[in-house]
Amino acid sequence: MAVSNKIPHRLDLVVDFVNTLDVEEETDALATPDGVARWLGEKGLLEPAAGSLGETERLRAIELREALRELLLEHNGGPADTRAAQVLEDVARGGELGVHFAVDGAAELVPGRRGFAGALATLLVPVAEGSRDGSWQRVKACRAGDCLWAFYDRSRNRSGVWCNMAVCGNRSKVRAYRQRSPRQ
Repeated sequence: MAVSNKIPHRLDLVVDFVNTLDVEEETDALATPDGVARWLGEKGLLEPAAGSLGETERLRAIELREALRELLLEHNGGPADTRAAQVLEDVARGGELGVHFAVDGAAELVPGRRGFAGALATLLVPVAEGSRDGSWQRVKACRAGDCLWAFYDRSRNRSGVWCNMAVCGNRSKVRAYRQRSPRQ
């Protein structure tokens, strides 16, 4: 039987959103309002007809991204951040995120609002769905302070701490070794 590499509940969307900031490369896809609109549009979250976004929307998107990053750091052993949960709550409320029923009675978690508020709320759907089966807790941010890259922990015992063992894990181990070794 083949094992799927697919991340459940579209949590890859959340990973991609958090990774719009590359700390190591010093690039930010959300650096401008147009960048925010472009990213949301490319992911199918915001229709071009939604109008242009301004600095207020850009800052709101960054606030959500950084709140998600704080939660991902918490998933990786970092301290709890009550402000982060409040930001998610505010975004969900702003987009009127809720259960909506189809004609056949099927239930789906979707935003009641369209446009920018609905696009941000849609980013929280995978978080809510993944919270039910524990897959949300597998989404983590790399412990390396010069990285902070979001990743999905595929380890059997959920013990992954770095986005890439060969890069961030190795750097951390080399630093620890140098701190323990006597200076020559």
